[in-house]
Amino acid sequence: MSIVVRTLSDRVFEIVREQIVLGRMPDGAPIRQDSLAAELGVSKIPLREALARLEQEGLIVSQPNRGYTVLPLSAVQAEEIYELRLAIEPAAAAYAATTADDRRRAAVLAAFERLDAAAEHDLTAVAVCNRDFHTALARAEGRELTAGLVERLSILAERYVVAHLGPSGREHRAHAEHRTLLDAWMAGDGDRVRTYLEEHLAATIADLRVQFGVVKQ
Repeated sequence: MSIVVRTLSDRVFEIVREQIVLGRMPDGAPIRQDSLAAELGVSKIPLREALARLEQEGLIVSQPNRGYTVLPLSAVQAEEIYELRLAIEPAAAAYAATTADDRRRAAVLAAFERLDAAAEHDLTAVAVCNRDFHTALARAEGRELTAGLVERLSILAERYVVAHLGPSGREHRAHAEHRTLLDAWMAGDGDRVRTYLEEHLAATIADLRVQFGVVKQ
């Protein structure tokens, strides 16, 4: 049995991260540490630790003499994230599908079930569970670096996932795509996994381009 110890900094990180991912802290908004620490009922030490982690995740940015601000969503960043995901993730998931043992299949199925459950009631949990599901699909024995890259890109994509799921009906399409992808992965069909994941990621960035008003040449 393992025991997970969560520090005060961990909890502050989760609270502030949720506010940013859900858009409750507007793009470009300054983070006033005094008022935020008072609001959360913590000292500045755990808050500073949490903010440093949020900067590493690409959610906020620090500037000399100005402190932290929420990094705005941008079409340029979305394009870069999804170009990298398309370059790495489909091939990684295809390989993982063809080499998975029963333990890995159980882990992927559990990740999908968590995502499926979260989709009914918690948009923040959807973002995290979506990241966990995509990372699980790409995780293979001896390929920790690849899984780490997929996870990092999925973390950066979370705010865009939330933005993408905003318009009505998209959550149902995403669920259907994830279900189809899961079935191919569990069957060990690497070719179908690669194709379905490419289509899934490409459809997401296409929707985001429309939301950002970008015309792809």
